[in-house]
Amino acid sequence: MARSLDGRSFTFTLADATPIVAGELVSLSDPEGHRALGFVEQTAPDAQGSIVGSGRLLGVVDADDRLISRGTRPFAEALVTEATADDIDRLYSASRASLEIGTLVGAPAVAAKLLPHRFNRHTFWCGQSGSGKTYALGVLIEQLLSHTDLPIVIFDPNSDFVKLDQTVPSADPAEVQRLASREIRVLRPDGDGEHLRARFLSLPLRVRAALLRLDPLLDRDEYNTLMHLDSRLQVEDTAEFMRSLIASTSPADRALALRIENLGILNWQVWARDEKAATEIVVERPNATVLDLGGFEAAEEPLIAALSVLDDLWARREERRPVLIVIDEAHNLCSPELTSPLQVAIRELITQIAAEGRKFGLWLLLSTQRPSKIHPSIISQCDNLALMKMSSPLDLAELGSVFGYAPEALLAQSPNFRQGEALFAGGFSPAPAIVQVRDRITVEGGIDVPVPLRS
Repeated sequence: MARSLDGRSFTFTLADATPIVAGELVSLSDPEGHRALGFVEQTAPDAQGSIVGSGRLLGVVDADDRLISRGTRPFAEALVTEATADDIDRLYSASRASLEIGTLVGAPAVAAKLLPHRFNRHTFWCGQSGSGKTYALGVLIEQLLSHTDLPIVIFDPNSDFVKLDQTVPSADPAEVQRLASREIRVLRPDGDGEHLRARFLSLPLRVRAALLRLDPLLDRDEYNTLMHLDSRLQVEDTAEFMRSLIASTSPADRALALRIENLGILNWQVWARDEKAATEIVVERPNATVLDLGGFEAAEEPLIAALSVLDDLWARREERRPVLIVIDEAHNLCSPELTSPLQVAIRELITQIAAEGRKFGLWLLLSTQRPSKIHPSIISQCDNLALMKMSSPLDLAELGSVFGYAPEALLAQSPNFRQGEALFAGGFSPAPAIVQVRDRITVEGGIDVPVPLRS
C-alpha cells in the first residue's frame, strides 16, 4: 500500500514477495477508482523486516485512459502494482518520447524511448572502456537523424563515426530508407572524399597567437605584427608572404617569419588553402557532419580543426540556428588538467558554450569514459545523463553529487551493468530507466582488435 502527503511523491510498504524494486514504474489505485503512475526511487527493509520504499508521481490516468501530468493529488491509501506495457506506452505518449533507444531491462518486451525535443539541453554520456558507450552513442545519433531535423556536428577523435553514412545488411529497410534521405558529410584528414580543413585567418587572434606560442607582452613586437597581418595575407599567397616577411627591414617581421618556419606550421595538412574549410560546410547545416580528428601528424592540428568549428558556431550564435554538438572522448578537450595554450582555449570555449549556448541553440552532448576528467563547470550544466557501466567509486560519487535527478539506487547499479546497458535520467527521459541499447543501423567505425587465438 502507498500514500502521498503532497501529491508529488509517495511512500509505500510492500506485501511479502511483491516484486517491486527501485527503478520500476508502478500503478497506484485508490479506493475511489483514481489511478496514477509513479516511479520507484528506492526500496529498503525497515526495522520490522518489511520492504518500504519511496518514489515520485508521474501523472494521473484520466477517463480516456490518457496519462496527464495535471491532477496528481495527495492520497491516504493506494494499491501499488507493477505498471503494464500499456501504462508505459501512456507515459511515452504523454511525454512525446519517440526515439527508440532500446528495451527496458526490467521489461525486455517494452521499447525504451527518449524525448527528442529535450535535446535542447546539454547531455552527459559516460561509461568506462568496454561498456558499449560509443556504440550506444551511435544508436542515439541514428535515431536523431531518422526522427528529427536537428543538425548534428560530431567531433570524432577515434574515427568511430566515419561510416555513419553506411548501413548494415541486417538493418530494417524502413530505417535504412529514412537514413538514406539524410545528408551526412564525413570530413577526414586525408584520403578520398571531403577533407577536414581550417583557415588560419578565420581563427581568433588569441588562437593564432597560441598556435605560434606568442605572448602579447613577452613577445610584443611579433604579436603586434601578427595583429596586422590580415590584409597582407589576403592579397599574397603563402610563399610570397613568407618571402616578404623575411626580406622585410622590420626585425619583428623577420622574427615572426623564423618562428613560423621553425614551428613548421605552413606544412600542416589542416590548412584549407584552395579547399573548403569545415566551417564552410557546417554553416550549410547538413543533417550530420562528422569531423574525423584522428590521422593528423601534428598534435595541434586536430585542436585547430575542432577549435575553428566551435569558434565559428559561437561567433554565429545570434543567428539562433539549432545544432547538437557531439564531442566524443570529451576529456581530450575539456579536462582541467590540459595546460597548453590551444588546449586551454578550446576548454574555455566549450565552458562558455555550456554556460551560455543553450539559449542560442548550441546544445552539447559530451561523451567520456572519465567523468572526473571533465571540468566541473562544464559537467554541472548538463540536464540529461546517460550512464553505462562505471566501476570507479570516484566517478560515481561525482556523478551522484552533480546529477541529483538520477536516483542513488540506480547509480549504484552501474558497476554491475552488462555491456550495452545504460541508465537514462533527466529531461530527455520520461522517467529514469535502465535500458538495454538496441542494435545499430549503421556501420561502427572503430571496432576493438580481437586477441589472436590458436586454432
